[in-house]
Amino acid sequence: MTGIRPADARDGPALTALDVATWSPRVSPAPAPDPASSFFGGGHRPEDVLVAERGGRVVGYLMLHQPVPLPSHGHVLEVNGLAVDPGHQGRGVGRRLVEEAKREARRRGARKLSLRVLAPNASARRLYESCGFVVEGVLRDEFALEGRPVDDLLMACAL
Repeated sequence: MTGIRPADARDGPALTALDVATWSPRVSPAPAPDPASSFFGGGHRPEDVLVAERGGRVVGYLMLHQPVPLPSHGHVLEVNGLAVDPGHQGRGVGRRLVEEAKREARRRGARKLSLRVLAPNASARRLYESCGFVVEGVLRDEFALEGRPVDDLLMACAL
């Protein structure tokens, strides 16, 4: 059984390893993560990360944040990262993380949960759509990945 819990600082190495294991230009426009980097550096806080565990092992995470730090935008939270260990993909871990993120966002007072996903990432798009997210906008040719233009989709769901 997969359990979902808030992260703590001790999860950092396992979360960095997940980022390294799951990164590809099909899922992230950012450069490949440095295996020696600190997951909770650069403004990432443990309290903004949900961790999926199976058998005592971290197998996934989802990060939430407020994308626009203004009181007038306080009702919106954003999924700012989702990763599931390749050996555990297709087993409902991502769905559990997204559904728990929706509950956590509601608990924090959010009325909307948004995210960005690369258009070619069909499996992530299907997951988000099945969890109630809809496309609210398309940023055409937003990234140049592997020498080709790639659209970035803005998706959201009402909470």
